[in-house]
Amino acid sequence: MRDTKRSKTNIPEESIEAIARCIYPDILAYYESEEGQREFEKWKAAKKEEREK
Repeated sequence: MRDTKRSKTNIPEESIEAIARCIYPDILAYYESEEGQREFEKWKAAKKEEREK
């Protein structure tokens, strides 16, 4: 369970988990898609570039 002392919200843990269960399939499908893969590679390249600065 999440440490509520570190949380910056008063949203109950059960509500957060319920929302996550609802949107997880869509997030997973996006990242498995060609568009999602392109965006992820773009994000990784940007992160690598930031580290090299």
